Amino acid sequence: MKYARLTKEQFEELHQEFINFLATQSITADEWTNLKANKPDLAEMELDVFSDLIWEGALNKAEYIEHFAPKHMYLFHLDKAVMHAIVVNIKNDVDITTQEGYNWLRENLMDENVEFLQADKAYSENKNLDKFKMIEQGASITKGELFNYFNKLIN
Repeated sequence: MKYARLTKEQFEELHQEFINFLATQSITADEWTNLKANKPDLAEMELDVFSDLIWEGALNKAEYIEHFAPKHMYLFHLDKAVMHAIVVNIKNDVDITTQEGYNWLRENLMDENVEFLQADKAYSENKNLDKFKMIEQGASITKGELFNYFNKLIN
């Protein structure tokens, strides 16, 4: 398995896609029930292959990733060649993962306790695995509103 198995909730959301996936494998509903009961290892393998296909598709489409920590906001534009990063550092006791702290940041962007950093980072040999590792660490795929806002603000 290249990424991680989808959660039960994710499989439920993707129920129809999973049925279509099984159909491409020439596995009927009855055969799937039989597979789960009599060959659980093979059924597990099918779940893993489907999970990887879903992750691969999502990661291929991902253009922006964000990660919030109490004192840092990490914003990434996932360009074809490199990841462009904007990091917002908070140098006081404000926690931007709370609504109150986030509101403080919005109202005090030019405060001396707010620092902006920019960097570009090359991908490893596996671009999607790089993206996935960031998601595993708590990042989320986004539409890029924050990245674009801060990019215009500081450039």
